[in-house]
Amino acid sequence: MGKTLFDKIWSAHVVQSVPNGPDVLYIDRLYCHEVTTPQAFDAIRDKGCGVLRPDKVFAMPDHNTPSHCQDRIEDPVGRKQVETLERNCREFGIKCFSMGTPDNGIIHVVGPEKGLSLPGMTIMCGDSHTSTHGALGAVAMGIGTSQVAQILASECILQFKPKTMRINIEGKLSKGVTAKDVALYIMAQMTTSGATGYAVEYAGQVVRDMSMEGRLTLSNLSIEMGSRAGLIAPDETTFSWLRGREYAPKGADWDRAVATWRELRTDDDARFDREVTFYADDIAPRITYGTNPGAGIAIDGTVPVYDGLSDAERGQLKVQLDYMQFKPGQKLEGTPVDWCFLGACTNGRIEDFRAFASVVQGRRKAPGVTAWLVPGSWAVRRQIIEEGIDKILEDAGFELRLPSCSACLAMNPDKVPAGKLCISTSNRNFVGRQGPGSRTVLASPLTVAASAITGVITDPRKLL
Repeated sequence: MGKTLFDKIWSAHVVQSVPNGPDVLYIDRLYCHEVTTPQAFDAIRDKGCGVLRPDKVFAMPDHNTPSHCQDRIEDPVGRKQVETLERNCREFGIKCFSMGTPDNGIIHVVGPEKGLSLPGMTIMCGDSHTSTHGALGAVAMGIGTSQVAQILASECILQFKPKTMRINIEGKLSKGVTAKDVALYIMAQMTTSGATGYAVEYAGQVVRDMSMEGRLTLSNLSIEMGSRAGLIAPDETTFSWLRGREYAPKGADWDRAVATWRELRTDDDARFDREVTFYADDIAPRITYGTNPGAGIAIDGTVPVYDGLSDAERGQLKVQLDYMQFKPGQKLEGTPVDWCFLGACTNGRIEDFRAFASVVQGRRKAPGVTAWLVPGSWAVRRQIIEEGIDKILEDAGFELRLPSCSACLAMNPDKVPAGKLCISTSNRNFVGRQGPGSRTVLASPLTVAASAITGVITDPRKLL
């Protein structure tokens, strides 16, 4: 029997299998940011061991980074976390892309764009959205602090092998439907626990047709349905996107690497533990109505009603709607928005800014709407300026901010005030995720742009 893409990468990295236990898995790349690593460095320091392969580890601050100015961090806790990361990197000889430098940004944006994340790799980081890197054909998973310490000390990790699932998305997406809409649709169908315990491979015509940026968005959201990893087989789109990037192979090494990467695909006779198929014709622009990413509807749809639900389901829906200040059966299109956010490791890439600009060009931001447009890296910001997108945004009444995780999570100054409604391209709409008491509707860059122009939740197809 053939092997899945996940099985091929996993088995190639197994150092030892523990009988009735986990595998000892070799890790090609460890990413570190300022939030989850201080205790890991303390652990290896306390045990008297160093970092075994510092050349395999790359670090950068992103969660606490301000998007309005980056000469200093006002919050003392955030400032200490960033300073501690840089001090640990100096001590152990790890490359750190410091805040405000041209190489800095969100770690899940910078890793792929620099060619640090490559097909066939095992990639780990103490952050749940590490699944992003799987879009390049890698096994990429978020891990805990103690596991970060394991990799620092040994370049290996103890991991139980997940089950495998393939999600096929067939057909061609309609105008105005993006990778973010595909991800939100899948989450609504699968629920936020529907892929728990699985590594998911995305396949089908929709995925093959996606740009690299779209694939990164899709893989980024794998964790939101419980998956350990989200992979996409590398192809010509992958190779073209990676060619010439700073840390990607060069010359004859590139040719050899591509020849190897072409073999990274699921065999025709491979068996998955579960397989699901969805169709592009069923996917419209999406928005969320609740407090988890799976609580979503088509933008022209209505909020679910209580009829036919169990008592537990009715109670869960009521809690979500009460917090969001929505009603059962309500149509959300036309609901006023207070805040708009474009950015995060989900949608902070150049393609996302091009999409946003395509909607706002020649129009003006609605009065009373606060908009934060935050690139995922300094490289993205430079490209925005080189392409003149910043002028389009400025003419439409928007400000381009500095690279940061920004309003994805309330760990830096970009917090949405309590009670305010933010339509956001980020990955999570949990209670208080964007600020204590804030309310979040997740959507694509096109939908966020259309809503920023009209001041209400708007179907982007009406402005395209």
